[in-house]
Amino acid sequence: MNTYERDPVNTDGAAERPASERHVPVLLERCIGLLTPGIEAGIAARGRAVVVDCTLGMGGHSEAMLERFPELHLIGLDRDEQAHKLAGARLERFAARTDLVHAVYDEIADVVADLGFDGVDGVLFDLGVSSLQLDERERGFAYSYDAPLDMRMDTSTGPTAADVVNNYSEAELVRIIRTWGEEKFAGRIASAIVAARDAAPLSTTGELVAAIRSVVPAAAARTGGHPAKRTFQALRIEVNEELDVLDRAIPAAMGALNLGGRVVVMSYHSLEDKVTKRHFAAGSRSSAPVGFPVELEEHKAQFKTLTRGTEKPTDREIAENPRAASAKLRAVERILKRS
Repeated sequence: MNTYERDPVNTDGAAERPASERHVPVLLERCIGLLTPGIEAGIAARGRAVVVDCTLGMGGHSEAMLERFPELHLIGLDRDEQAHKLAGARLERFAARTDLVHAVYDEIADVVADLGFDGVDGVLFDLGVSSLQLDERERGFAYSYDAPLDMRMDTSTGPTAADVVNNYSEAELVRIIRTWGEEKFAGRIASAIVAARDAAPLSTTGELVAAIRSVVPAAAARTGGHPAKRTFQALRIEVNEELDVLDRAIPAAMGALNLGGRVVVMSYHSLEDKVTKRHFAAGSRSSAPVGFPVELEEHKAQFKTLTRGTEKPTDREIAENPRAASAKLRAVERILKRS
């Protein structure tokens, strides 16, 4: 998946094009390189490795792993039913080695258990809004063209962005735009939304963008990108409960790992990265009390960090795929598994 930072490019007839022509996986070689030792450890120990692609999307990362490792079984999770259709077609030749499940990624432990696996050897998260979701106008994720104000990753359930902007109080709108969007003009934008909806309910992205533009200074837009960027991010996170789900999903993924297994997370803004960093750091340090003379087995760290801080894309990787520009990469490996 990719970042909200870049305006999407829509192509006529995109919905009919296969996923392989529509999607270039972000940091593909870097992600596979980090996951490879865990996959190889699983193959060596059990003759087969299991990897969960928690953000299946259009199946680019999954396809590459399945091609590279004949002994790999892939579990693909996504809440987006359209993604399942496209990824399913892309991965059809690997049907005997895949389980594609319509689920939110904080359900990883239940999915793995339900499929009969005791643990997994790798987990990949490619967070944020997907190429598919950005490029399909009717989904309402993009601020660069008019569309229904939806923003649901799973269009079969839950409130839409229109429900949020038309029903939340002004104080609630300020809170989510400031917290999830890190938007310094949150107060002005919330007031503008309330004033606009008093005249008529907001139902399209264009109407929301017009309300935002009316109160964000032109100078801020020139230096900070599109004036609606952060508000759209905030609404998307709120509608899909993204950070709450991620806060549950990261420790669940770590807990599902076999010894030597790895979790790799690509995030695209600081809020996602902070959640990931907190859980990785907690798992990678000793829990022994300060000054305790001997580190007992139950105090030892169960994970080790594989990346120094966040790894960022190189100029070459950005040139190959501009949507990688704001990606932040973190990874951990399970080094101790308690019974």
